[in-house]
Formats: sequence, C-alpha cells, structure tokens
Amino acid sequence: MDKRKLVKRKLNEKYVYYGIMLFVVAIFLVIMFSERKKRETELDIESKLPKIQQEETQSKAQTEEQMIRVVIKTNGFQEIAHAEIKFQAEGGLIATAGDEKREYGQGEVFAVTPDDAMFQKGTIKVESVVSGDKITVSSLNRGYGTPSYLGSFELFSSAEGMILVNELPLEEYLYAVVPSEMPASYELEALKAQAVCARSYAYNQTQGLSYPEYNAHVDDSTSFQVYGNSKEQESAVRAVDETRGQKLWYQNQVVTAYYYSTSCGKTTGIEAWGTTPDEQNQYLQSVEICKEDGNSYEAELPWYRWKAVVPERVLSNLIELNTATEIGTLQNVSVTKRGAGGVALQIVAQGDGGSVTVDTENKIRRALGGKGYQIEKQDGTVVDSQNLLPSAFFQIEKSEGNYIINGGGYGHGIGMSQNGANEMAKCGKTYIEILQLFYQGVTVE
Repeated sequence: MDKRKLVKRKLNEKYVYYGIMLFVVAIFLVIMFSERKKRETELDIESKLPKIQQEETQSKAQTEEQMIRVVIKTNGFQEIAHAEIKFQAEGGLIATAGDEKREYGQGEVFAVTPDDAMFQKGTIKVESVVSGDKITVSSLNRGYGTPSYLGSFELFSSAEGMILVNELPLEEYLYAVVPSEMPASYELEALKAQAVCARSYAYNQTQGLSYPEYNAHVDDSTSFQVYGNSKEQESAVRAVDETRGQKLWYQNQVVTAYYYSTSCGKTTGIEAWGTTPDEQNQYLQSVEICKEDGNSYEAELPWYRWKAVVPERVLSNLIELNTATEIGTLQNVSVTKRGAGGVALQIVAQGDGGSVTVDTENKIRRALGGKGYQIEKQDGTVVDSQNLLPSAFFQIEKSEGNYIINGGGYGHGIGMSQNGANEMAKCGKTYIEILQLFYQGVTVE
C-alpha cells in the first residue's frame, strides 16, 4: 500500500469516528430535550390541576338537579294541615316510615289519617313504584280537577293535622308552575320569559326554608308561586325545557323576578312597596311598555283601562273596615304621593269623624277594595269588586255622592306584565328582549 492510500484510509476512519460521536451526542440531546419537555408538561398540569378540579366540580354541580320541597295546601289553598290524604299511582305506590314498609298495587289507594300508626316511626314517605310515574292526590281538588304530581311526598304529623310536602327537581316543578301562572295558550316566547322568571324566583327560594319545621322551601299558593293548579301542557313544558337552567342575573346575583297580570302602559319601581332603592334592586325600575310607534302593546286589552263608580256610603264603610280606623262619613279621598310611572304611593281619606293615611300600593288597593261595587273594563265587561282594587295606577274624584275611580292595569305593576309579554311576543320579540325590557340591566344566563 503506497503512502497516499494510507493517508486516505486514516482520514476515512477519522471521519467515521467523528460521525459516530456526533450521532451519539445528537441522540443524547434529543433524549435530554424530551425529558425536559415532559417535566415541563407535568409541572404545567400540576399547576392547573386545582383549576381543572374546580371546573370538574362546578360541571358536576351544574349537572346535578336542583331539588325543591313544596308544602301542598288544602282545597282552595286555604290551610297547610290536612285531615285526610289519599294517594294512588298507575304503577303502584310504596309508603315507608322507619323500618315499616307498605306496598300498594296499580291504582290502589293509600289513605292516611293523622292517627295512622306509621307516624309513630317518624314521617311517612310516599313514592311511586315506577320511576317517573305521577302520584295522584285524590283527596285534593285544584283548578283542573284532581291533581297529580311528579316526584315523591313526605307527610308530617302535627297538632292541626298532616302536612304534605312534595319533593321534586326544580325543572319539573316549573312544568306545573308556568301553566298555573300564565295561560299555556300564550305565545311560546312569553311562556319562555315566564319560565325564566319562575325559575329565578324559585332558585332564590331554595336558598332558604320558608317552612323550616318541614324542611320546605315554598308552598303551592300565591304566597310564592302557584303550583299544580293547572294541568301540565306541552307548550309550557317546551318553554321550560328550551330555557333549562336559565335565570335572571343582576350585579352577580340571581334576581327575584316579580311579575303581574296587566300593565297600564308603564311599570313602577320597588318604592311602591315601601322598599328603599339600592344597588341590588335597581333592575326593578319604571319602564314604558310601548311599540316603536309609541303605542302601548296592551292598549287593546280589557284591563288596560277600567272604571269604578263607588257610592259614598260604600267607600266609607270599606275604608273604615280595611284600615280599622273610624273616620265617619267620607268627605274626600286624595292621592297625596305618587311614584314612578304614576302609581299611588299614599292616599288620605278624610271623614267627618277623622282621617286616615294609607301608604304603599298594596295597602292602598286593600283600603279601597272589598265587596259592594262593580268595575267596568274598557271592553264594556263588568265584574264585581274584589278584596283589592285592580291596581294603584288610578285617579279618584267625588261626583254627586259617588267616588269615581279611573284606573289602568291589573296587579302590583312591579316587574313583568304577563299580558305585556304576550303582546310583545306576538310582535316578534324574543323572550330575552321581553325580559330585558321589564328588568333593566339584567342578563339571562
């Protein structure tokens, strides 16, 4: 081998050596880089874990159904104590108290009285055998007849009788609230607005117990929201389902969404109830419920305007009775203070034997309400007066031995007008638009 070939061979061997060394170094660097990225990823996951766990917890809480417990009152929503209760379900019933268990077949009646021996073992729980079956309370009568309820029941024994509590998911509760508070024939967008209002109100009620002795949040009467007085309807169920979970929010709080029947073209604020406005209740403000052309959505509805002619003697007696104040023969009634939207906040009734001052819309309506006169709606229909004047949006004057009351709207005038919502829906407004008119500055989430 000559010298030139030897040199070339040694160079080739040198290049191979350095090549192998570079390859080894590259492999080492790749491994080191991979390990570093893996550790960085692990540290990133560890740092985010509390947040991930929190989000998982929140997601789980959102998927868990909110339950509500409702005291079911007697016929006419008069009392909370029942003398006898009868249950039945198509698929049968199970009644338990302590370690005692009774089973009732399909359609078989379970009748309970206060002296039932099961109460000696505690409260009595009544459930349907078939999941999702409604339980009929055949001892009760409601607006649509004999009522049936979703969920289960718990019976408590009391000195006055038995207390009946219905427990069920809040969304299913709304199925029987929405058609009881608003006609199911109303526009879907109005029903959806009603569903969001009812859900917001109910949610706030579940944050405490109105009947702590029975672990119950509400009852089924107008003291809270009417529940189960009308039969469930497909339209109302759809409204609840399509707004599932949605509530009204203001200042990071779920609001109490008040509503009433019919407006006079305007709503009023929380001052009408004697409540001082603050940062938390500013969503309840006076607004005009008008179309783009300036005309009221409710201008053609019967209760938009009304009139009552009340004989002097009748109104004298009613004011004395309703205010528990002797004023003698009534000489004059005047509105001495008005609030937002024109609502009467104070009246003074003067008689030949004294006078009385009445404050806030509800007390004013009660002072001037009662039996003994008639009210004519703007469509010409006439109805007998009730315990409350239709609304506190009115003018009053004396004429020839009578007091003429010209008023508008039906209800307290705070929050959403249900008929206004329906008329807005007929004009193409969505439930979001409806809610954001009646409740200023709110979001629907």
